[in-house]
Amino acid sequence: MGAERFDSFGRATPPATRTMPADDAIALMKSGKAKKNALLAYGNGRSYGDSCQNEAGTVVDMRPLDRILAFNAETGLLEAEAGVLLSDIMAHAAPYGFFPAVVPGTQFVTLGGAIANDVHGKNHHRRGTFGCHVESFTLLRSDGRIYRCSDTDNACLFQATIGGMGLTGLILSASIRMMRVPSLDIVEKATPFRDLGEFFDLAEAADQANEYAVAWIDQLAGGHRRGRGLLFTGNHAEHGSHTASHAGGRLSVPFQPPFNVLNRPFLTAFNAAYRWKKGRSSVPRHVGYQGFFFPLDGLSGWNRLYGPKGLFQHQSVVPEDVAHRAVKALLEAARQAGQGSFLTVLKRFGSIRSPALLSFPRPGFTLTLDFPNRGEVTLQLLRELDRITVEAGGAVNPYKDARMGADIFAASFPDWQRLEALRDPAFMSDFWMRTAKKLDVRRGNVEAAE
Repeated sequence: MGAERFDSFGRATPPATRTMPADDAIALMKSGKAKKNALLAYGNGRSYGDSCQNEAGTVVDMRPLDRILAFNAETGLLEAEAGVLLSDIMAHAAPYGFFPAVVPGTQFVTLGGAIANDVHGKNHHRRGTFGCHVESFTLLRSDGRIYRCSDTDNACLFQATIGGMGLTGLILSASIRMMRVPSLDIVEKATPFRDLGEFFDLAEAADQANEYAVAWIDQLAGGHRRGRGLLFTGNHAEHGSHTASHAGGRLSVPFQPPFNVLNRPFLTAFNAAYRWKKGRSSVPRHVGYQGFFFPLDGLSGWNRLYGPKGLFQHQSVVPEDVAHRAVKALLEAARQAGQGSFLTVLKRFGSIRSPALLSFPRPGFTLTLDFPNRGEVTLQLLRELDRITVEAGGAVNPYKDARMGADIFAASFPDWQRLEALRDPAFMSDFWMRTAKKLDVRRGNVEAAE
């Protein structure tokens, strides 16, 4: 397999150079001969940063473990191997009237990856994170043992593995509780808002009335138009399709452009066209689930449009009582830096707690921004976004990150040491080495400095 298949989705960090098939890694771990910091599970490479990379070790390709093992058409309980894609899970369960309770912005994540990152979707206010719907999983540790983990069996490992970014061992299989739906199709409504104030006035009522809610922000709009956007709400249609459509579109970016295609003039024109097309009618419309949940999956390889240096994604969450001020400051910082974001998404997190030790979502509002990698000028902006977020009492998303400092991570996840205590000693990631292990060294952990 080529190195390209073991890249991060942001492509701002080097791809993995040492890889190992899942079967070989399983045999190595069962023998008890896995070395310290030597391994890291790799799903389908949809993490934007370096949480899926282990430069000093080997990444384990989990995609061959792709079987759906069991499905109960009465209860919606599905068991599958960790390398199964969410698109395959949806296709399997759809004819029986079930859909994953939580889906992220792409269907091309593995089951193991969804658990390891405790992903969230457009309905956090109703369903919480993906980890809230995990019944159990099997976890192989480097001591050679396979642990069955649930909220009652090996509960500490259960909590550490959900949201643990692959650091507790290899997830081999998992059972998840699916959600019964009347159809896969969505009744979508797009409501334009003039500015952030109007969005925040609409947000809570939108969450109360709808299964799904998310806002798109025209990040480049200036003057009196600053902060304008569209609030999308949706619910599963009572009468619609029970058949999963083809995963992904027919369009693709077949090669790497030599420069960033998503420049400011393009983004300005795109935002204007998008707002006109999506916001011209406030009447609810019947749409397919692919377009509602996974619009970017329709263009395969779209991340290549950012050019050979890749992109950085910054996702933050800030408490509800300071959200208006903090989100405004984040958007203004990007504007002042002259950086345009192709994807600017704002949504509200609810209060449903995840079983995970380190879960990114928490009550408040989350803002996602994408920036082409322009070197130090972009890194400087990202540090400013970190500062605004942390000073507001918020957190930066680790599995979307490729460069945050150890102090920002500690402020975002003050309980990080609880995961470190349960980390499998044979497992390490570039993200964890860059953040938690640096914190360990500061605290006088001699072993961490070796």
